[in-house]
Amino acid sequence: MMYGSIRSVLIVGVGLVFVAPGCGLPGFPGGGGCPNSAEAAMKASFGLQGEAEGKVRAALAAGAAFTELAAEVEAEVSAACAGLARDLGASDKDIEPKSEGPGKKAEAACQAAVSALGSVKAKASGKLQVKVVPPRCSASMSAMADCAAECDASIEPGKAEVKCEGGKLSGKCSGQCKGSCHAEAGARCEGKCTAACEGSCEGKFSGKCEGTCDGNCDGASSKGSKCEGTCDGTCKGEAKGSCSGTCKGTCSAKCELKATASCEGTCEGSCSVEFEQPRCSGEVKPPKMSAECEASCDAQVSGKVDCIPAQVLVNVAGAADAKAAAQLKAAIKNNLPALLKVTLGMKAKLEKAAANVKASIEGVQAVVKAGGEGALKAGACVAASLKAQADASVSVNVSVKASASASGSAGAG
Repeated sequence: MMYGSIRSVLIVGVGLVFVAPGCGLPGFPGGGGCPNSAEAAMKASFGLQGEAEGKVRAALAAGAAFTELAAEVEAEVSAACAGLARDLGASDKDIEPKSEGPGKKAEAACQAAVSALGSVKAKASGKLQVKVVPPRCSASMSAMADCAAECDASIEPGKAEVKCEGGKLSGKCSGQCKGSCHAEAGARCEGKCTAACEGSCEGKFSGKCEGTCDGNCDGASSKGSKCEGTCDGTCKGEAKGSCSGTCKGTCSAKCELKATASCEGTCEGSCSVEFEQPRCSGEVKPPKMSAECEASCDAQVSGKVDCIPAQVLVNVAGAADAKAAAQLKAAIKNNLPALLKVTLGMKAKLEKAAANVKASIEGVQAVVKAGGEGALKAGACVAASLKAQADASVSVNVSVKASASASGSAGAG
């Protein structure tokens, strides 16, 4: 669209809103000098009276935060599917979207990945076996508290009461940690390692056993024999895989402690002292505030979610083409965790954020009924934000579906 001498008119439910020339900004198409980030929205001035000003700011901040979140999700899915497709022999042309629109980049890349997976699986033959330890995603409770205090004037900074519902608390624990300890890759572990254990495993094991395997090797019975593929059972010797018994060695992500102990990484469960930088794997419930502020903060916090990556074990039993099987295993192991972050770790949070933001923006449309210069400017921004939010919702839906399609084709359906 060209700007300058052209003047535009937007429909905003209650009437026509005039948009001044030459002032469209990214994020709010045709928005008439509207803020294009959550931070800018919270500092904007529309000249509205009373709490109306705050509600419009919060709703626009919600829309901007969700639009940014949708772009990040599409970029992550696009990159993961493109990487998977390229690792399996696809060209850049195969990955390019055939048309423009919300989510089209992710959709095209994941379609290319599904196609490439089909070709290489057929070439490798055999049985694809994929075992997944799901990602664990958590959101910052401190970020929610800070956002609430900034958005709602009735909430005193540093004293916002934020709760964690339907999930576990985690964070830095300077005292005694009771629960599980998430450490950096390669951290020492003597406990249950639900990620990848490298060392010895006393108990149920699934992965590569460089000793002897009691159980099943690539689906066939194994009683104390060496297993070159995937061992499901008990591994005596060097183990590299998922150990639900006691791992004595290093754990790539999560080591569940047997009893109260110190944790050098991130403690999940409870801490004998107050958690530092607390996070919640369930729903972060803010203090009581307006629906607009709640939607805004939810969208902003969802955009800063932190995930412990999924652990993926891949094997191709009875492969006819060893080279193709090795290519398939490497491609899935390298790229599937990023897709599972979206399909398993973030899907519910994204759906909730989309619904809350939509309701928030639609709710403040009534503000423009009051008329006046402030209402005209606010109405233009609300209409533009609603359009941007609708596109962002489409982008999220398409990206999530594309990610799920590629994940399923990779054996994690």
